[in-house]
Amino acid sequence: MTLARRRCLVLHRFSAAHLAEIEAQLDVIYAPDTAQQAEAIATHGKDIDIVLTIGARGLTADEMDAMPRLAFVCALGAGYERLDVDAARARGIALANGAGANDACVADHAMGLLLAVTRQIPRLDQRVREGGWREGLPPPASVYGKRLGIIGLGTIGRQIARRAAGFDLAIGYHNRRPLSDVDHAYFDSAAALAQWADILIVATPGGAETRHIVNADVLQALGPRGYLVNIARGSVVDTATLAQALRDGVIAGAGLDVYESEPDAPADLIGLHNVVLTPHVAGASPEAIAATVASFLDNAERQVAGRPLRTPI
Repeated sequence: MTLARRRCLVLHRFSAAHLAEIEAQLDVIYAPDTAQQAEAIATHGKDIDIVLTIGARGLTADEMDAMPRLAFVCALGAGYERLDVDAARARGIALANGAGANDACVADHAMGLLLAVTRQIPRLDQRVREGGWREGLPPPASVYGKRLGIIGLGTIGRQIARRAAGFDLAIGYHNRRPLSDVDHAYFDSAAALAQWADILIVATPGGAETRHIVNADVLQALGPRGYLVNIARGSVVDTATLAQALRDGVIAGAGLDVYESEPDAPADLIGLHNVVLTPHVAGASPEAIAATVASFLDNAERQVAGRPLRTPI
């Protein structure tokens, strides 16, 4: 079977141009929302060879069982927390993700959120638009020379650390275990890292192991002059606790791109002046999307040809 004849279920929303790029090589069934996903699997499941999904959508064992020809599943980004990896492996289904394709873009966004919340850029922008000026405003916080803690020093976390070096930030990190190839300070818990840090950026994978890794203890440890940035998954931060911490001044502010409530806006955070919110776009740029599509197509070609995948899970 050639790649051009393989039927692919696409479970993520693409622009017309990027969808056309995939359609040029695959027979695409496009189901970018959950209702379309269920209908597509029920209607076309027996003919589907490939599924392109994302970590937040994933693919369940029951859905895989409805696709007897399924041979390859790819998560578009680095995360795959809702993909039933064990079920896929039991079936002999090849698995890949988009690791590396948008890491730089996510790291850029993390630094953007950090600068936006510490320097209060959205609020200052609004003040100028309303005809105001700087009189009576407290000076916004500086980033230079502070201590940055990174929860999850993987490929994205390392990109963030490289950017942070340009701000002369001291860098510490928390992983499940220390890394032998970095010189940054290691902390054996998120709370210990937060106690040391002035700024905490979360870049860890989602899933059960990291759910609410940023909790009341971590926020208390970060302290009233501390800032939190989350570009990982919404599940890693206890949203209700964060909202209360922002209201009470337990921490100074937060910049968030991901939420437990996705795709709904985080109601507890709307209206708070000390949080900057973006709609899960950290990994999205023309360059990053092009790279993720190219990575998926390369993996699909490798799978059908029996060659090693580029980014296997």
